[in-house]
Amino acid sequence: MTVRSSAGTTIKISASQPATYDGSGYAALTMTTIGEVTDLGEFGREFNLITHNPIGNRGTVKLKGSFNEGSISMQLGLDTDDAGQILAKAASLSDNDYSFKITTQNGDAYYFQAKVMSFKVGVGSVDSVTSATIALELTTNSAGVGIVEVLSA
Repeated sequence: MTVRSSAGTTIKISASQPATYDGSGYAALTMTTIGEVTDLGEFGREFNLITHNPIGNRGTVKLKGSFNEGSISMQLGLDTDDAGQILAKAASLSDNDYSFKITTQNGDAYYFQAKVMSFKVGVGSVDSVTSATIALELTTNSAGVGIVEVLSA
């Protein structure tokens, strides 16, 4: 395994839901690239910590509780003509889950459902690019499927 640069990574969005929550179901969707992304942040399932302190000993028992697929705070240069940014902004006004695909430089794909919680414009200073921040809250379907990882061969 070799580490690599994040250069060349893309994120795409679709208002459609996959027929099946696996690589094939997501791959069948028509997706639109969100342009001018400068930082995708991090994502991934995180479990809540449950602790139990029995009085018979001094040790804390730690267990995994419920999980959350996480969130993404995506930074981008604002392009009001970019089809992906237009769709993401529309998604921020909807209660629906949208489908997403992140493809890394080597072809690994990460598919997931998310609610677009906000689309905020940042004007900044005279030496700044007008930017936007998109907040995604990744969701899990009723069968417990969240992030679907399809690694390149």
